[in-house]
Amino acid sequence: MAAQTTTSDAEHCSSSSLPLNGRVAIVTGGSRGIGRAIAAHLHSLGAKVVVNYASSNSAQADQLVSELNQTTPKSQAIAVRADVSDPDQVKQLFDKAEQEFGTQLDIVVNSAGVLDPKYPSVANTAVEDWDNTFNVNTRGAFLVSREAANRVKRGGGGRIIMITSSVVGGLMPGYAAYAASKAAVETMVKILAKELKGTGITANCVAPGPVATELFFAGKSEETVKRLEDACPLGRLGEPKDVSGIVGFLAADAGEWVNGQVIRINGGFCI
Repeated sequence: MAAQTTTSDAEHCSSSSLPLNGRVAIVTGGSRGIGRAIAAHLHSLGAKVVVNYASSNSAQADQLVSELNQTTPKSQAIAVRADVSDPDQVKQLFDKAEQEFGTQLDIVVNSAGVLDPKYPSVANTAVEDWDNTFNVNTRGAFLVSREAANRVKRGGGGRIIMITSSVVGGLMPGYAAYAASKAAVETMVKILAKELKGTGITANCVAPGPVATELFFAGKSEETVKRLEDACPLGRLGEPKDVSGIVGFLAADAGEWVNGQVIRINGGFCI
């Protein structure tokens, strides 16, 4: 007589076969846009996810966590507020993740970022706007990377992934502060990957082109958006899922041999 399989057995077998089953991930800027898609995708691959958010995005983070936890038999996602430019808050973010899930982190994805919607030339960039861009995009990435380098699990499977931008290669006028802030992160991560030799932790950047998010659309006219769509050989803007799939690959075992790289995912976008 064939053995019967219970629903719980089937759920266990299904979850245990997921590539990130049992692993713990932090996604900064995880309440909206690209970060939200990444958090949801890592969760779908079996990871326990810490959705980090800024103070203004509490409702969005809570909604995402609620949606994710409805798909699993027990809580696999939490929301944690933290300003990535504040070293104490970054440390507390990692502390909370370890306390909640009772283990070291496996995956850290830094997707928090800002972009000046005025798109000023260098000559017209206010010092305060330049500093704000670097404070979040560069200082934040440094603080998250530093904490991750000290706390992500050693011995294999550790992943540090920074979201940067294809604008670094495109050199578009109006993006000087943003491109420079992301270029610094790409250089840092290439060095970090070498410094992590022997730990089994990889460090990479994923650099999207234009992606249809609130951050992208801010301050752009319909004409500008259409021009950017037309510049892509695939004839469209990117979508958050185009980015999250690449991050999911890097986070899993299949991505182990990719290390110290900047992966520009933009549909062949030309500027």
